[in-house]
Amino acid sequence: MSGAYTISELAREFDVTTRTIRFYEDQGLLSPQREGTSRKFSQRDRVRLKLALRGKRLGFSLAEIRELFELYDISRDEKKQLEEFLLRLERRRTHLEQQREDIDVMLNEINFFANECRQMLKGKPESVDDKAGGQV
Repeated sequence: MSGAYTISELAREFDVTTRTIRFYEDQGLLSPQREGTSRKFSQRDRVRLKLALRGKRLGFSLAEIRELFELYDISRDEKKQLEEFLLRLERRRTHLEQQREDIDVMLNEINFFANECRQMLKGKPESVDDKAGGQV
């Protein structure tokens, strides 16, 4: 495909609904040319859709994606855009690593209490939580 794309072509290519593409257009991420009631998307729109979908998979909001696009549109400085993207990726990584640590802690607690419950069900007399009235 090259040149102009219909909304249906892009939806098929990226496995999204036409509604999603219209929503991204409403959010200012895409700017197709209008021909009557139909839309014609440029190669630039296609690349932006691809980048927006990738950004969503990485956990960025549409507002964050739009900010990155606007940064590029304003300065046409790919270096500045890449530096900002790298900074945001690092923030996202830090956030996800913290979430992973939090999940590991919760899973350890779940495993501990599940083991306690199993021991209590086997009839083992004293438990750490007996002091709390037998409630977990």
